[in-house]
Amino acid sequence: MPSVKNPNTKSKLRQAASAGKKRKIQQQKSRAGQTKITKSEAARGARPGLLPNSGPGAALSSKKKRKMEKALAHALRRKIESGEVKVEDLEEVEMKDVAAEKTKTSKTDETPAQDDDMQIE
Repeated sequence: MPSVKNPNTKSKLRQAASAGKKRKIQQQKSRAGQTKITKSEAARGARPGLLPNSGPGAALSSKKKRKMEKALAHALRRKIESGEVKVEDLEEVEMKDVAAEKTKTSKTDETPAQDDDMQIE
């Protein structure tokens, strides 16, 4: 005869241990969903705020960025010449981008020292 009250249930220690394991797994899953960094990227050195050193998620060098911009511009020029894309459509998109950039820069350029028109009594 067992010497416990109810032999058909887990002991309190085993319940606490399994709850801790479940909590740890859930925290890992939620943390992984927030950072959007895959295991392979993490293995190459990626962390939240840092891109991996190699692979498709790695940061491009400035030379590679220039090459990509040239290639995209050339592809866009070919589309315009073939008639797939109209220049008016591009101007609308560019104007939206410029407006978005202006709002971003104007928010960052504001400083609290610009309150010269406030009067102190």
